[in-house]
Amino acid sequence: MKESILSYDDVLNMLDTLLKEQSRFNWDNFYSDREKEVPFFVNLPDENLVQYFNRGYLKSGKVLELGCGPGRNAIYFAEQGCKVDAVDLSREALDWAKQRAEEKNLSVNFINQNIFELDIEEGVYDIVYDSGCFHHIAPHRRMSYLKLLNKALKPNGLFAITCFKVGGALGGSDISDWEVYRLRSLRGGLGYTDEKLREIFNGFQVIELRDMLEKEASNSMFGVSALLTALFKKTNN
Repeated sequence: MKESILSYDDVLNMLDTLLKEQSRFNWDNFYSDREKEVPFFVNLPDENLVQYFNRGYLKSGKVLELGCGPGRNAIYFAEQGCKVDAVDLSREALDWAKQRAEEKNLSVNFINQNIFELDIEEGVYDIVYDSGCFHHIAPHRRMSYLKLLNKALKPNGLFAITCFKVGGALGGSDISDWEVYRLRSLRGGLGYTDEKLREIFNGFQVIELRDMLEKEASNSMFGVSALLTALFKKTNN
């Protein structure tokens, strides 16, 4: 019998399955205990996000947040007058996020979906924000991620990301892309450097790229120096 030729999507799905077999993680279980000592469980926005608004880089507009978790950044966007679509795989995380938004009488469209299966219109978002999603994405899905960004953003739209630094205190495995598939694991989340982020997002203009600033727990913002933050601008029309 003649063997069928794999399509590009077939290869992506095959690699997804390869990694899932060895590195399953249940995000619903992770978010089910809301009292866990997890730094980003606090209901505070990322310090870099607050700074982007304070410095005039970001203004009110339509926002897509990828991997929103319990909604702390989505809620902050809504407080700034933005119309927000916030996506996460975990129903537990979204239930918590909805509760938080309702307590503040804010409207956020929370979506329980894989980001690569989103059905969105082209060029409708002013801002795409990712705090902690990208470092859980395998190398073979980076092209899908870039495709999503370019489809979602308006011309001159802005993309902001917060992710693990290599060897950071919260995570950030220092393994090569090849090792991901040899080990069949992201080792809890991939670590990145300034140079690596510039390389991956080289089709975007870099506005700012730096370490996240450390913030005390009693502060009005979330900040840990173990993370990298970056703000990019879409340059193609």
